[in-house]
Amino acid sequence: MICAALCAALMFTGCKSSESAYKQAYLKAKQQEELQQQQEAQAKAQQAAQEQEQENNVVVPMEEKPVNETQVVDNADNVPVRQETVSVVAGAGLKNFSVVVGSFSLKANAEGLQQTLNNQGYNAQVVVNNQVSPAMYRVVATTFDSKSEAAASRNALQEKYPGAWLLYAK
Repeated sequence: MICAALCAALMFTGCKSSESAYKQAYLKAKQQEELQQQQEAQAKAQQAAQEQEQENNVVVPMEEKPVNETQVVDNADNVPVRQETVSVVAGAGLKNFSVVVGSFSLKANAEGLQQTLNNQGYNAQVVVNNQVSPAMYRVVATTFDSKSEAAASRNALQEKYPGAWLLYAK
């Protein structure tokens, strides 16, 4: 009888361990199945979003319109020009386009550069822009009626005065 009880006890305890192993395997398979379902749902959502985006990208046919010819005057060289309202302090007067070789907040410094340029054979002038604070004294080396002549002069002066620029006086 003791042997029978011992055999029965072993049989029941042996079943429990395989029952728990089966239970763990079942739970693991269930988790993997749920994870796979979530991934499939995400993939479907991404695909739906891409399809929606493609539907939103509607291509509208182009309309043919006649070409209007616009003639650009005096900008063929693409040289930048700065516009300022200036008044002449010392010199004969400005034409449309001028080459500025120096800017100073002190009038004495501008007059010193003007004298240097006059000694080199230029007809230099000093103009003042009172619309900026502090007022800026611009030293003009040359002045011309056409932009192309002023640009050529600026290019020649840039060797000696690398910051030279064009001014269109208002």
